[in-house]
Amino acid sequence: MNTQPLHFFAPCPRGLESMLAIELAQLGASCVRAHNGGVQFQGDWRTCYRTNLESRIASRILWRITHQPYSHENDIYNAAYALPWDTWFTPSCTIRVNLAAIKCPLRSLDYITLKIKDAVCDQFRHSTGERPSVNTVQPDIRIHGFLDAQQFTLYLDTSGEALFKRGLRKVAGEAPLRENLAAGILRLSNWQPGTTLLDPMCGSGTFLLEAAQIALNIAPGSRRHFAFEKFIHFDSVLWRQLKAAAIAAQLSSTSQQLYGNDLYGSALTDARTNLQAAGLTDVVTLKQANMLEISPPAANGILITNPPYGVRIGEQQTLADFYPQLGDTLKKRFNGWTVYILSADPALPKSIRLSPSRRIPLFNGALECRLLEYKMISGGMRKTRKIENSRSSNL
Repeated sequence: MNTQPLHFFAPCPRGLESMLAIELAQLGASCVRAHNGGVQFQGDWRTCYRTNLESRIASRILWRITHQPYSHENDIYNAAYALPWDTWFTPSCTIRVNLAAIKCPLRSLDYITLKIKDAVCDQFRHSTGERPSVNTVQPDIRIHGFLDAQQFTLYLDTSGEALFKRGLRKVAGEAPLRENLAAGILRLSNWQPGTTLLDPMCGSGTFLLEAAQIALNIAPGSRRHFAFEKFIHFDSVLWRQLKAAAIAAQLSSTSQQLYGNDLYGSALTDARTNLQAAGLTDVVTLKQANMLEISPPAANGILITNPPYGVRIGEQQTLADFYPQLGDTLKKRFNGWTVYILSADPALPKSIRLSPSRRIPLFNGALECRLLEYKMISGGMRKTRKIENSRSSNL
């Protein structure tokens, strides 16, 4: 195998770049640098395999195979044609080309995508006498191109299906939360196994599924396959060793301080179905209940939820009535808790009538959201801040 460091890029939900950079460094990546929309890093194939297997926040692991300037469509064709595609995968593999651009001066991205595909197929035909077929639905190999105003970058996707597709969730709610966004939010909250976690509007249970996997040290990619397994230089022995080590590190399935409620029985049915499919039924406690009527399951803990908002529920008046009641419930019953609310509704921060200690911009797919942090301290946030300010003035 090549001993030179390989260059990778891991896209992730926007807003989680710093969390992903920390995670990748912990997984053995080097030269880690966060960028808008993802993290650049270096490593070897062990690093590639392990980050695919264990990263909870990355969307994909992309191997950079060329990066060079361009001025014309033919420059892109020539750069792609010059690459040794037949040393990476066989012409029996199906391919798909994806292209993204920022400030690209060329006219048609569709035409450039076609040029890249033609270059790959022409190079295969020249070197092997055969060419790969295109499959836009379930390709064996995904090729990703990126253009800015001057530079062209080409990647081979080592993941295949997006990494947030853990192979666990069997049913999803009306507005499903991506698994890697849920994992990133858990990391932003500083939640740790052993700390009580409650999602009082859990829907299909994405936060709880991710938390249960973290609590039992289950590698998120341990139940799925990856595109790198189709590469010619795939090291099956190394991969089996890494996967076996990850499985051996899993903890036994025991009840954790993880709690989920929902007003609707159908949502809890979905959550139970997902937990059962993941073998995590005994790890999480679920109960049908109204958020406005529940009592906390412990004296303190972390509450994380993705409440209904305008994108999912069109009745704005219903939400206008609900949000203030939600704030009142948190103030009256959750003293000692830290609360995190993810919302795409810009009206929620004012309607809930609480003062957030943090507002973190995040994206669930293309949907812009805010993660709002509330520290539920006796007397309320404003009173606490006045006390802190008074102490500061007396120093």
